[in-house]
Amino acid sequence: MVTRFANRYRIASIRLPYWNYASPGWYFVTLCTRQRHRRYFGNIIDGIVQLSDMGMIVLDEWLRTPIIRSNITLDAWIIMPDHFHGILVIGDHHHIPGIFHPYGHGVETPRRGVSTTHRWQPNTLGSIINQFKSICTKRIRSIGYPQFQWQPRFYERIIRTPRELQMVRRYIWENPEKWAK
Repeated sequence: MVTRFANRYRIASIRLPYWNYASPGWYFVTLCTRQRHRRYFGNIIDGIVQLSDMGMIVLDEWLRTPIIRSNITLDAWIIMPDHFHGILVIGDHHHIPGIFHPYGHGVETPRRGVSTTHRWQPNTLGSIINQFKSICTKRIRSIGYPQFQWQPRFYERIIRTPRELQMVRRYIWENPEKWAK
């Protein structure tokens, strides 16, 4: 649904209004670059992703995510030439997806010199992804790509069942093979 806010058209958020996005859970995220026709992160040759310097920055920052945030675990992920897919687990990763156990949300996300124009609740999916996008953008611009931008939002889906988890993993793993199609 498209709405108007501050005299601009906006697509309504797909976020669940009742869901606390700091809650333990399995989340499938997709982040796209602003210019989808530009292959910022690399190329796919014979179904295999060959990362560029910018793609290596995205890889480095994604792998740092659970190191700087003790409440995060990474599952399947793929860096594509113009977008990124990943499964991020907040909280206890030993439980089956869809069985969310309420407990404390840990400490505030480290700031690392990252600034955003939005005040996000610490340790939420939105704050984690936006800090990831921000630090990637700063590093990419610092190596000589001042025009680089992500799309302002990101796609997310709460993974609720083991079957859905397997389907999302398969989608991620098969993404490079489907690139040419």
